[in-house]
Amino acid sequence: MLTRLRVILLPTCAVLGVLAAQQPVSPPDSPLATVERLFDAMRLRDTAAMRAQFDSAARLVSTTERDGAPVMRAISIDRWLQGVGAATRELEERSWGSEVRIDDNLATVWVKYEFVAGGQFSHCGVDAFQLFKGPTGWKIFQVADTHRRENCWHRP
Repeated sequence: MLTRLRVILLPTCAVLGVLAAQQPVSPPDSPLATVERLFDAMRLRDTAAMRAQFDSAARLVSTTERDGAPVMRAISIDRWLQGVGAATRELEERSWGSEVRIDDNLATVWVKYEFVAGGQFSHCGVDAFQLFKGPTGWKIFQVADTHRRENCWHRP
């Protein structure tokens, strides 16, 4: 009986272990998929595809520290997109450790990131995306991030 049980359980455990090790795939209509499309478009410097992920009234708030004091700066998404479009180096935001919270038509996506420009580490932090699900799907209406060059963790 014990041998028969091992024959059944061992292959089952092996399959479950392989499935658990695989990266989860975000459903295409999920808040996380919206954020991933934004990062993919940024890597390609496709500002039209980036713009499509945002609500028309979206804004970006960045926090950092200068001279030992906390600083917060808000910029329009248009200004940020112009900067990405004008970039002459490859831009890549590497993210991991996403946390997604959803209630009805409101979602928050929280991700750790490191930003690489032209193949060189630039800065790291956390992105906090706020999204609304309307008739056309999930749209980002606000992005807030931390921005630092020290005390960074790097993508596992």
